[in-house]
Amino acid sequence: MNSVNLFDLAGEVAAVIGGTGVLGGALALGLAGAGAKVAVMGRNQAHGEECVKSIQREGGEAAFIRADALSKASLRTARLELEQRYGPATVLLNAAGGNDPKVTVTPEHPFEQIELEDWRANFDLNLVGGVLLPCQEFGPGMVERGQGSIINIASVAAHIPLSRVATYSAAKAAVLNLTRFLAREWAPKGVRVNSITPGFFPGVQNRKLLFKEDGSPTPRTEAIWNHTPLARFGEPDELAGAAVFLASQKASGFVIGADIRVDGGFLAQAL
Repeated sequence: MNSVNLFDLAGEVAAVIGGTGVLGGALALGLAGAGAKVAVMGRNQAHGEECVKSIQREGGEAAFIRADALSKASLRTARLELEQRYGPATVLLNAAGGNDPKVTVTPEHPFEQIELEDWRANFDLNLVGGVLLPCQEFGPGMVERGQGSIINIASVAAHIPLSRVATYSAAKAAVLNLTRFLAREWAPKGVRVNSITPGFFPGVQNRKLLFKEDGSPTPRTEAIWNHTPLARFGEPDELAGAAVFLASQKASGFVIGADIRVDGGFLAQAL
C-alpha cells in the first residue's frame, strides 16, 4: 500500500454537523484540506459562511447548508440539499453539542436545583442532536450503499465526570455508548462508527470558566493544566488529524467502535 495516499479524502463527501462552531469548523477545514467536499452544517449562517471561506482560501471545496441538529425535518432538508450539490455523504461528523450555563453546578446553583427542563434540553443537544437524529437521517443511506464513516465527538467528561458539568458529562458518556452500539450494528453493512474525545479546547461557551476578565487563568484552568501532561490547552486544528484518519477507509478500514483521545494526556494521568 502506498502510504502517501492513506489520508487522501478525494472523492469523499463530508457532512459536518456543528461545523459552525470552533471545533466543528476546524474539523471541517481538516477534512477539506485532505480533499473531501465538505458541507458545513449548523444554524449560524454567518459562522458557517466564514468557515466555508476559510476552506476555499485553502483551495478546498465547501458549502454552508443550514441545519438544526434537533429537527428531523431540518436534517432531511439539509441531506437532500447536500446530495443535490455534491452527492450522498460518505462521511458524517457529528460536532453539535455544548454545555448550557443553566445546568452548570456552582455553590449558588447546586446539582439538586437543576431544572428537569434544562437537564433534558442539554441532554437532547449533546445526545439527540449530537448523535441520534443525524445518524438516523444519514446512516440508512450509508448502510444501503455499503460504505461510510461516522465520527461522533465525545469528551474527556464522558470517561470521568468533571466537576460542575454533570449533565454534559452524562450526555457525553451516552454518546460513547451509542457510538459503540452503532459500530456493532452497522459494521457488517460497511459503515464504520467511531468517536473522538477532545480534551480542553477553549471556546466561546467555556471561556468565562477558564479565563478572568484580564486574560489570566482561573483556578479551574490551573487545575486543568496541572492535570494535563502537556500543561496547556489544545488548539482546534490539533483535532483534524484524528478526523481525517477516521474518515479515510484506507487508513482506518479496520477501526470500528474506537475512541481516539486528543487530550494532551489528560486521561492518562491519575494524580
